[in-house]
Amino acid sequence: MLKNFDAIIFDFDGTLVDSMWMWRQIDIDFLGERGLPLPDDLQKNIEGMSFYETAQEFKRLFNLKESINELMDIWNQMAYKKYQTEIKLKPGAFDFIKQAKAKGLKLGIASSNSMELITAATHSLGIHEYFDDILSANSVARGKPFPDVFLKVAENLNVTPDKCLVFEDITKGIEAGKNAGMTVCAVDDAYSLDTVDEKRKLADFYIYDYKEII
Repeated sequence: MLKNFDAIIFDFDGTLVDSMWMWRQIDIDFLGERGLPLPDDLQKNIEGMSFYETAQEFKRLFNLKESINELMDIWNQMAYKKYQTEIKLKPGAFDFIKQAKAKGLKLGIASSNSMELITAATHSLGIHEYFDDILSANSVARGKPFPDVFLKVAENLNVTPDKCLVFEDITKGIEAGKNAGMTVCAVDDAYSLDTVDEKRKLADFYIYDYKEII
């Protein structure tokens, strides 16, 4: 799988780390503190959005008094300790990262999450040093399914899109990778079990965990 590529670009949450379980509870707690129920379709509607776009959507949907930056700060504070102490790598991910790096591939992260939370976890998990570029979609104009964050990471790595292999766990992320002109491997995740068939159809490859390709 790796011999035809110069770089690997990973999504973060649900792809490299098992963290998607946490965000539903954060949304419940955040909205509950404001006397608001969690809409059944909220997670699906904000899937793929950058942290900034998600704050915009929350402000629009729930008529919140906080500014966009204040909302992002609140979510960072609610999640930061968990990203430092509770988030775990997906099975086989660490060995795969080391193997890819040993083969001379450039490694990047292109995530919808905030840089504060991404870097808290990468440092805590001991993987930060393996990555040549880490980028939050907050740094580009549009979140996933638009290709902006993947294209920017490829540019930063000085690699053409056709030489990039993307790992993603959600459909909008897979679409973003394909829209960038990259090869995409879908990653199994409990959060997206209801979209497995769609993920398989959209992606070039599908893995249950990284042990399959070590």
